[in-house]
Amino acid sequence: MDVIDLLRKDIMIMDLKSTDKQSVIEEMIHNLHKYKVINDMDTFKEAILNREAQSSTGLGDGIAMPHAKTSSVNEPAVLFAKSNQGIEYDSLDGQPAHLFFMIAVPDDSNDTHLQTLASLSKLLMESTFVEKLNATSTPEEVQQLFVSESVEDTPKEELQADTSQNGSNERPFIVAVTACPTGIAHTFMAEDALKKQAKEMNIDIKVETNGSDGAKNQLTSDDIQRANAVIIAASKKVEMERFNGKHVIERPVSDGIKKTEELLTKAIHQDAPIYQGASSSNNSEHEDNQSTSLWGKIYKDLMNGISHMLPFVIGGGIIMAISFLFESVLGSESEIFSFLNDLGGNAFNLLIPILAGYIAMSIADRPGLMPGMVAGLLAFNSDAGFIGGLVGGFLAGYIVVGLKYVFKGIPRSLDGIKPILLYPVFGLFFTGLLMYFIIGPIFSGLNGIMVEFLQGLGTGNAVILGALLGGMMAIDMGGPFNKAAYTFSIGIFTSTGDGSLMAAVMAGGMVPPLAIAVATTLFKNKFDEAERKSGVTNYVMGLSFITEGAIPFAAADPLRVIGSSVIGAAIAGGLTQLWNSSIPAPHGGLFVIPLAEGPLFFLLSLLIGTIITALILGFWRKPVTK
Repeated sequence: MDVIDLLRKDIMIMDLKSTDKQSVIEEMIHNLHKYKVINDMDTFKEAILNREAQSSTGLGDGIAMPHAKTSSVNEPAVLFAKSNQGIEYDSLDGQPAHLFFMIAVPDDSNDTHLQTLASLSKLLMESTFVEKLNATSTPEEVQQLFVSESVEDTPKEELQADTSQNGSNERPFIVAVTACPTGIAHTFMAEDALKKQAKEMNIDIKVETNGSDGAKNQLTSDDIQRANAVIIAASKKVEMERFNGKHVIERPVSDGIKKTEELLTKAIHQDAPIYQGASSSNNSEHEDNQSTSLWGKIYKDLMNGISHMLPFVIGGGIIMAISFLFESVLGSESEIFSFLNDLGGNAFNLLIPILAGYIAMSIADRPGLMPGMVAGLLAFNSDAGFIGGLVGGFLAGYIVVGLKYVFKGIPRSLDGIKPILLYPVFGLFFTGLLMYFIIGPIFSGLNGIMVEFLQGLGTGNAVILGALLGGMMAIDMGGPFNKAAYTFSIGIFTSTGDGSLMAAVMAGGMVPPLAIAVATTLFKNKFDEAERKSGVTNYVMGLSFITEGAIPFAAADPLRVIGSSVIGAAIAGGLTQLWNSSIPAPHGGLFVIPLAEGPLFFLLSLLIGTIITALILGFWRKPVTK
C-alpha cells in the first residue's frame, strides 16, 4: 500500500482557519467526519486529546502529527493540513506548527496500514522533503510530492532486517526500545532517528519497536548481553526485567526523536545507572501528574490486571450466555450445552489468576507474574473472590519487589540466577504462605459465618431476606458474601423445591452487569471508550445471570460500583419476595424466566433495581477527564 492511499486528496485542508491548538484539532476532526472517515467526533476527539495528554504530538520543525486508534474510525486515513501563519501547538522545540498530519486508524487496522504510516513518519524526518512540502499550495501538489518520493509500504521482513545490525569489537553496540502510547507514529520516528544518528556516530544499533501491532525486531538475550548500554525511548510501560545489570537510559519517546545524539553519547559512555530489576516506570516529564502519586501507581497496576482480564470476562461470558440459550432449547444433557458451558467456565476460572498475575507483573515486572497468578488461583480456590485476588496480586508484586531489594547486594556473577531461581522460588513461597494461612482462611471463614447467619434468619420475613440475599450477591461478585447467599438459596431450593429465594438471588446477581451496561449507555461522558465497549457486553452477561461481567468495573472503581450495585440488587431481591416471584432453576437468567412463577413481576423487580443502580452510578461517577 502507498502512502497516497491513506493521504487522501479530498480531505486535505490547505489553509487552516484555526489559530490555537484546540480549535485546529476540532477543525481537522470536523473534516474527517464530513468525509465519513470517522463516525463519532466526540469519541475520536477524546482519543486524540488523551494522546496529547501523554505528550505533545508537535514534533518540532513546524510539524505536528496528532493521531488516534479507535473504533470511531471507519477506515484508515491521514488528513494533511497547512497553516500559513503557524499555530502554537506545544511543540517540542517551542516553535509554531505549520504542517499537520492527523492520523485516524481503526481498532482492527491491519499491519499493512501501520507499516505505511511508519513509512510516512520516517519520511517526515527528512528536512529536504519537509521544505518541499512547505512549498506546496494544492492537494494535487502534495500528492505528487509523495508519488515522486515513491514512499511505499516497507515489507515487514525488510523493516526488521534493516534494524538487525550486528555489533563489532571495534564499534560500540547499543540496543534500544521505542514506544509511544498509541504505537502509530512516534514509535517509528524515534527508531529512524536513532538509527540515522547512530550511523553518523559510527555506532552499531538494534532498535525494538513496540508499535500498536506488537513488538517488532525484538531484542534477544544475546543482543542485550553484548550491548554497551540500553536506551528506552518510550512513553508507555515496556518489559524491563531483561535489562537487569545493564546501563539503562530511560526517556520519553519524544527524546528519541529530538535528542538522539545526547542519548547515544550517554549510552556509549555508559552514563546511566545500572538497572537492578526493581519496578520502574518511564521518567517522562509529560506523564499525567496522577501517575506520580501513590493512588496513581496503584491505579496503573490495577488497570494492568483489568486490561489483561477483560478478554477472559468477555469471551467466557458470551460463550456461557450462548450455552444457556442451547440449554433452554435442548436441555442440560445436550452435548453442545456442556461443551460451551465448560469452555466459558474454564475461561472464567482464569479471571482471578489473570487479574492477580498482571497486577503483580505491573508492580515487579516479569518475576511478579507467576507468584501473582498462583495467588489469584489460591483466592479462587478458597472462594475469596476478586477482592481476594486483588489482595493477592498486590501482595505478590510487593513481595517480589522486596526480594529484589534483599538480593540487591549479592555478587554480580550471581545476577543470572535471580530471575530464574531466587525470585520464582522465594516469591512463590512467601506469597503462598500468606495466601494459604491468612488471606484464604479469612475469606473462607467469612463465607461460613454468612451461611450460618442466613440459616439463623430462616424464611420468616421474606422481603427482608430477599433484599439481604440480593444485596449480598453484588458485594463481592464471587467472593464469600456472594457464595454464601447463593449457597444458602441453593440449599433451600434443593431441600424444599421452593425457588422463591432463587428469584431474589438471580435478580441480585443480574443487576450489577445490567446496570453497568445501562449506565455506560446513558452516561457516556462518565466512562472512557474501553469501558463503554465492555459495557455493551454486560447486557448479554447480565441477562444471562453472569455477575462476573461487572468485576472489571468493580475492581477499577469499587466504592461507586459496589455501593450502587448493592442498593439496586437489594431492592430487586426484596421486590421479588414482595411480589411472590419464584424461579425453579439455579442459573440461566433470561432463559429460565419463562419457567418462573410471576415472571412479569420478576422482570419488573429486575428493571427497577437495574435503573436505580444505573442512575446512582451514573450521577455518582465523575466525568472522564480528557
